[in-house]
Amino acid sequence: MLQLYGNLGSGNVLKVKYIADATGTPFVLHEIRSRSGETASAEFLKLNPAGQMPVIVLDDGRTLAQSNAILRYLAQGTRFLPTDAYEAAKVDEWLFWEQYSHEPTVAVARARVVYDGVAPADLDPALVLRGNKALDLMEQALTGRTWLVGETMTIADIALLAYTRQAPQGGFDLNGRPALLAWIAACEHELGRPAFTAEN
Repeated sequence: MLQLYGNLGSGNVLKVKYIADATGTPFVLHEIRSRSGETASAEFLKLNPAGQMPVIVLDDGRTLAQSNAILRYLAQGTRFLPTDAYEAAKVDEWLFWEQYSHEPTVAVARARVVYDGVAPADLDPALVLRGNKALDLMEQALTGRTWLVGETMTIADIALLAYTRQAPQGGFDLNGRPALLAWIAACEHELGRPAFTAEN
């Protein structure tokens, strides 16, 4: 059975749970406490020398890190990864953008508020600006459509869902972004998840 190492308070770990649940892939979660130093332990570094979660361990003992690489692996042969080469590349386009432009802003702002106790008003204005630009780009991309790529949910949506639905915890206001809110609701419905609260 798949072994997942991480903390479900992390959007990057939640992505893996979402795709595993959606594809019916059973897994065992090995909880890594946030900011506990466990990812710097010798035991964890054997799994991922970069010292980052999530990490999965396959039945044959091979490991795989980086949340979006794990998404691609678990989505192979499922409806969540297009077979059309262009649409698959468009999915990758979103995956790369998520890690380069979205996660370093939206997720970092949330972490500063949730874990460091920084008031949203005291966040670095440049960080907030970049986070809002990322959310605005998603709003624009989703206006007039349900999913980021094609006509069905893909791992592009799953990759961006976790931290986007948590964005209000970082002080971002989603109320002026109706397409984004509709997309979050569509994703939650598709994945069988309740509407976002701080607990889920």
